[in-house]
This record gives sequence, structure tokens and C-alpha cells, in this order.
Amino acid sequence: MIDFTAIDFETANGFRGSACAIGAVKIRDGVIAQTHYSLLQPPAGYDRFDPRNVAIHGITADQVATAPRFAEHIPDLHDFIGDDVVIAHNAGFDIGVIESGLEVCQLPIPRLEFACSLTLSRKNYKLASHALPSAAAEAGFLLAQHHNALEDAKAAAAIVVDISARLETPNLDATLQASRMQRRILAARAAGTQLSRPTRHALTMPGIFDAKNATVSAEQLPDLMHWPNEGTNPPANESADPKHPLYGHHVVFTGMLGISRQDAKNKAAAHGAHTHSRIGASTTMVVVGDGIRPEELIGFEHNPRLQQRKMQEVVRRRDQGQDIVLVTEPEFLGMLNENWPQATPM
Repeated sequence: MIDFTAIDFETANGFRGSACAIGAVKIRDGVIAQTHYSLLQPPAGYDRFDPRNVAIHGITADQVATAPRFAEHIPDLHDFIGDDVVIAHNAGFDIGVIESGLEVCQLPIPRLEFACSLTLSRKNYKLASHALPSAAAEAGFLLAQHHNALEDAKAAAAIVVDISARLETPNLDATLQASRMQRRILAARAAGTQLSRPTRHALTMPGIFDAKNATVSAEQLPDLMHWPNEGTNPPANESADPKHPLYGHHVVFTGMLGISRQDAKNKAAAHGAHTHSRIGASTTMVVVGDGIRPEELIGFEHNPRLQQRKMQEVVRRRDQGQDIVLVTEPEFLGMLNENWPQATPM
């Protein structure tokens, strides 16, 4: 029987411990048995709402003013999950929201077993992008309200149920095994011990995420979501074909890709591109992930799905006259002229 609980969090700012909404779906025998949704006040001191996050999910500080604090609500979420394996799309992030939120609240970390619908999608679907809307559509689920935590949880659940049906597996563990995966574990530990890397990083910036701190401008708010995942920038292959569309470009990647960021950089460099982790004066091309379609890049300055710091920097530099080409992930994969995407690990 395909039983599990799928979850999704939205956050107030670039620190993953700033949950402002939780959605959860309990699956029993492959169908939705129960749902759970709540707005949340992020932990005190980490409760400032970054305008970029608000532009994505639409949740404001005023809307959560009467909602329970994260620490107050987490027992309800634990009761809802029970002994289930937790599923999320890019599960490391959502489990990290629980972990960092509890750490800054100085509460113990519970043991959780989890698996990732993003990795399952990469292992089983042949898609140009494995971002949640694309993978959900492949599973037959229309994600009409992306970044609504409950709808995103339903989408993640639909992916797992669909893949299980395609594989004809009797339960979640068999689905994972057939996909060369296994349950991952967040180990239980006492409060204040072995702080996670994102929390340690946030603690080096005291007060910057605090809603009461009026001295910090929106432009100063950092995004700690994706910083561990950039990988290294390999040297450009000087022997590559100079006629290749990537040759000589200075390329930066933004958003979640259907392949790993490191693999994308390696492939671009193999075709003579210079890869970088940040937008700079030399940047000539930005590859945009998150399932963005070419038509969404028209007037992207006003697209709430394209308000990442890197995209804002593109706007600023274009206004100054810098020529930066925007390329969607499918277009980038087409440039590689290979049978992409391959199944890649998280």
C-alpha cells in the first residue's frame, strides 16, 4: 500500500528556518486521506518578510499576525505526520525548514524518515525540467497554485503515487528501491547540539532577519537557500568547437534545474563556456531553471516567479547597458545536443 505524508513549506525570507506556511497531505493506499494547512509566524528574530519571498508566495507579515508561531504549531504537524515517511519536492529543503526552525527555537530535533519526489522524478521521468510544476504535470496533476503550500504538497504526493503506479510497486519502499533510492533520515538530537550548516550561517548575521530591526534594508537581506549547491566552476575547454552556441559565453545558472548545478556547469565548460556562481561584469548568459518557459522571460521583471536576487541583478546590469542573454533550461539542454536529462542524485 502506498502510504506516506507529503509536506511543503513557504518561508518568509532567505533563511530556511523562517517558515510562514505549512501544507501537508496524508496518503493512504495511493489516495488523499487527510490534509493539513496553516499559516505560521516564523520564529522570533527570523520573522522579517523579504519582498522577494512575498512576490513568490503572496504571504505577508500582516496575514500571519494572528497565526501560531512555528514552535507552537510544530507539535500539530508531528501529530499529523505520525510514523509516516515524509515526502517533499527537494526534500532536503523542507526537512531543513523543520530542522533550522527548531534549532533557532532551541528545541530538540525529532527523528524523521523522508524521501524526495524531485529525485524520484529525475530517476523515472524524461523531462527537460523536473521542477514541481513540470513533474506534477507529468503525473497528471495540474498545479494551478504553485507556492501554495498545500497545493505543492498535493503535487509532490501525486508524483510519488504516479511513479509507484508506473513501476507497479506495492509500497513506498518498493518504489524507492526500484528507483535505486532509499529512505533518508533526520536523526533525533537534543536542543543546541550539532547545529545545521544553514543555521550556523544565519547565526553569523545576528538581527538581519529580525522584523524588529529597522536598520536593515530589503536589498541587504541575504538568500541562504541555495548557497551550498553552486558547486565548482571548471575551466572552459579551450579545444571546444568555437561555433558551439555556448563557446566563449560567461554563464551563470539560477533556479532549480532538472540536472544538478555541477553537471550543468561541467557540460557548459566542456563546450567552451566560462561558468560563474554570481552575476558579474563578465556575465553574458543566464540559464533560468524552475520550469520557466521562454514566453515567461518576456517582461520577466514583473513575473513573481522571477524575482531571485540574480534576476534582479540582471535587470540592474541590463539597465546599465550590459548585454546578458536569458536562456531557459530546455533551451540550454538543447544546446548540449545530448539525450538529457540523465538521472542524477540529489
